[in-house]
Amino acid sequence: MAIDEMLLKILVCPENKTPVTLAESALIEGLNQRIAQGNLKNRGGSVVKEKIESGLLRADGKYLYPVREDIPIMLVEEAIEIQGESRN
Repeated sequence: MAIDEMLLKILVCPENKTPVTLAESALIEGLNQRIAQGNLKNRGGSVVKEKIESGLLRADGKYLYPVREDIPIMLVEEAIEIQGESRN
C-alpha cells in the first residue's frame, strides 16, 4: 500500500474526526471474500462490488474506509461497517 506516512498521520474519519489506521491484511481478505459473495454493503446501502486493496480503520474499529488504486475513499457513505470481521 502506498499511502504516504505523513498523509496517514493527518487523515481522520470524516464523521467523528478520530484517527484512522491501516487495516490488517486479514481484515481486508475477509471483506474481499464477502465482496466476492456479493453480501457486503457500505453505509450508503449499496452493495460493494469492487475489491479493495487496503483500508483505513476508524479508531473505534467500527468502520473501514476502502483504499482503491492507492486512493483512500474518505466518504461516510462509502465506509464499510466492521462487524464480526477479524481486525488483527
